[in-house]
Amino acid sequence: MTEEGRPPAYPCHDAIRCPGRRHRASRSPSPVFRMLDAMSETPLAFMIVTFVVLAVFFVVDLFVIGRKPHVPSTMECVRHIVFFVVMALVFGALVWVFAGSRPAVEFYSGWLTEYSLSVDNLFVFVIIMANFAVPKVLQRYVLSVGITVALVLRGLFILVGAAIIARFTWVFFLFGVFLLVTAFKLLAGKDEDDEDYRENGVIRLLRRFVRITDEYDGEKLRITRGGVRHWTPLLVVFLAIGTTDVMFAFDSIPAIFGLTRDPFIVFTANVFALLGLQQLYFLLGALLDKLVYLPVGLAVVLGFIGVKLIMEALHGNTLPFINGGGPVPGIPEIPTWVSLAVIVVSLGGASAASVWKMRSTQGRPSGGNQS
Repeated sequence: MTEEGRPPAYPCHDAIRCPGRRHRASRSPSPVFRMLDAMSETPLAFMIVTFVVLAVFFVVDLFVIGRKPHVPSTMECVRHIVFFVVMALVFGALVWVFAGSRPAVEFYSGWLTEYSLSVDNLFVFVIIMANFAVPKVLQRYVLSVGITVALVLRGLFILVGAAIIARFTWVFFLFGVFLLVTAFKLLAGKDEDDEDYRENGVIRLLRRFVRITDEYDGEKLRITRGGVRHWTPLLVVFLAIGTTDVMFAFDSIPAIFGLTRDPFIVFTANVFALLGLQQLYFLLGALLDKLVYLPVGLAVVLGFIGVKLIMEALHGNTLPFINGGGPVPGIPEIPTWVSLAVIVVSLGGASAASVWKMRSTQGRPSGGNQS
């Protein structure tokens, strides 16, 4: 039972143990919503309203605000970052009201994890913008469209991941080992994505079959040159940002599934994490390399979640060569609040240590000839 006295939303997908969930899911309008309803602690009506509000927001952002290209000022960036942080906190509070404390804490944990892991995306976004020589005035619009593409692709990724997890709990062993390896690479400083941007297969395939010009023409995607229709580089940049972000999702999505199996919480945590990236790009783009200890904090978080995933896999074990195919007894359960505490302490400590290091470095004399 949950703290509120309701049957647990996961891993209870058994109609015999939880007959109410089968009846509840059968009223859902589509296979996607049936799966979301079956795996979620959040009421279906709340999920639908959330998706509608988010869809309206993205339409306004792309087709109203996005049609006024400009370079955001520092104060504008700060206001937007504060706005999205407050909205995430408010959304978590609404989840608490409508679904209870556990999914709310899971949302906050997932949001903080995804937000921190998304900081790595900014390094690549900076490189992509420079590589394609995107005019400064268009960069906010480019990020808006690219992040929208990324969220659509992440949504598909999350649905596939949720469907796999619902049927094969042993996949948590793979996720856990993958996160432990990723954590080790972060600690060892093995990051092959920082130096250069390499076009992925989608972009290379696009260039083979589509006419693309070398110059931009405002926000236009298609222009006519010599009587022939061409795509502008904006198309390539949109896809570059969206598809490159999904490559990062191979780290972050397994991580958040280690905190919650609720696909609605996973998706909304991703949405609120990515929404603040636009302004963070303009505000911190030049300072990202100063957060020298952030990889250590991320490694601790990913390592912790990796261990947690393996422990959960042992709880629901079905692999015949482990304990005869049954759950392994004696494995402790990690409470949700402990996960949130580990994330906050690890990331907060890494950020604070980075700031201290940056200030101490700036305070030192820069001359090398002093005796």
